Amino acid sequence: MSVSIILHFLSEMETSYARSVAVWLNRHQRRSNQLSRGARGRRAGSRNGRVRLAVGGRASCACCVLTTIPATSRYLNPVVALTYAAAYTRTIRLGTGVLLLPQHQPLILAKELASLDVLSSGRLIVGIGVGWVEAEFEALGVHFHERGARADEYLAAIRAIWSEGTPAYHGRYGSFQDVVAYPHPVQQPAPPIVVGGRAAAVLRRAVEQANGWYGFALNLDETAALLTQLRETAQRYQRPASLGELEISVAPRVPLDKDTALRFADLGVHRLILIPPRGMDAPALEQWVKTIGETLVGQV
Repeated sequence: MSVSIILHFLSEMETSYARSVAVWLNRHQRRSNQLSRGARGRRAGSRNGRVRLAVGGRASCACCVLTTIPATSRYLNPVVALTYAAAYTRTIRLGTGVLLLPQHQPLILAKELASLDVLSSGRLIVGIGVGWVEAEFEALGVHFHERGARADEYLAAIRAIWSEGTPAYHGRYGSFQDVVAYPHPVQQPAPPIVVGGRAAAVLRRAVEQANGWYGFALNLDETAALLTQLRETAQRYQRPASLGELEISVAPRVPLDKDTALRFADLGVHRLILIPPRGMDAPALEQWVKTIGETLVGQV
């Protein structure tokens, strides 16, 4: 089984060198595709040898999470950052990793994401989560303990906005009708939806509503355990046939080489999401991207 490599930038991809990284990724994507067609034949499928770029983001960063995420981290708005990357690339898939869905207004977010999908010619992957820092929700006036139910409603509302001519939705956390929301995404009825997190409700949401599931900072044993839980969840909840196979994405918290990547693939992982070490300057970041391109992309 093959596995795709995704490069994930959290906060430190400054505009001074984001363009050069995006251009390098695009150039490597073309070279990787050429090598795959010439040397791998049929094996060069949609999951093999493809580069993807993911960007994370937060509406705010509470001071109380300093031990894990510095409150001064320069998180770019992921939709804006990916639109910037889309302007300098042509074939790389662009993903949010992840948007905290309950912190957004669904009509506005649907418009922003649809616009990005149109401007990138249908390259968007929408990664969503529900968040875990209560103080951030308090700052936004959103009830923390209702974030899961709110995410379920917002996702249903956004799907309606993306696919219906005059969408309507009525729920506990939002209600609208008699609206027109164009453009619709190029990818119909919706761009791929990937749900991130480990809680039981998250696994249920992935099975019932998403094209993929995303596990963050996992080793091989943790990945195996969570995939077992996902399979058990799939036996309890119905998955719509239209969603197809649930694609598995994992951001490893262990050093990754070719052999380790193949071990993740053997567990059933489709995508490995690699996050650069904190504090890299422009030359170090470009070298990190180059090394991954030469040792992993198209090799696993």
